[in-house]
Amino acid sequence: MVNSDPSAESSDGSHTQPEMPEQARRAAGAGGSPAGPGHSKLDEKLADLPIPLHSPVVLEEQVRRAADIQLRIADKITAFAGSMNFVYLHIALFTVWMLFIESKPWPTLTLIVSLEAIFLSTFVMIGQNRQAAFQQAKADHDFTEQELELKTNTQLTREIDRLTTELHERLMGNTAR
Repeated sequence: MVNSDPSAESSDGSHTQPEMPEQARRAAGAGGSPAGPGHSKLDEKLADLPIPLHSPVVLEEQVRRAADIQLRIADKITAFAGSMNFVYLHIALFTVWMLFIESKPWPTLTLIVSLEAIFLSTFVMIGQNRQAAFQQAKADHDFTEQELELKTNTQLTREIDRLTTELHERLMGNTAR
């Protein structure tokens, strides 16, 4: 099956590269190039280039988060609190608490669970704030890149128009004479 998402994750969580379309795979496997004869050296050079799996904004955010100990701790807590291991641990702890530690566990257990909920909700809000800041940075980066691409395309279009006009005048002669 062809993977259309270049940043797709495999079942083990590692990132995978998109598969080649069947026609390109057959042509490359037969010693040919999907771009036609004579392009195999170019294809080899292009195949050796690394394909980025993340945008520059994502990489900057990862570096920023890795540099701050508080953010790393918050990330670890939210990652654990959002896992099934967290649920299983709580089921086991609450069961042990209610059956073996206290004969009337409700007041103390309620206090512990309430405090835990306060802290976990704080970590959820930290995660939401982080995600909002990241989305804004990514949107700003995407906007800048799109504006640059638009400017480049506009310049190219103007140059093509100028060259086409010049070529037309050379071939057809100046009709205004």
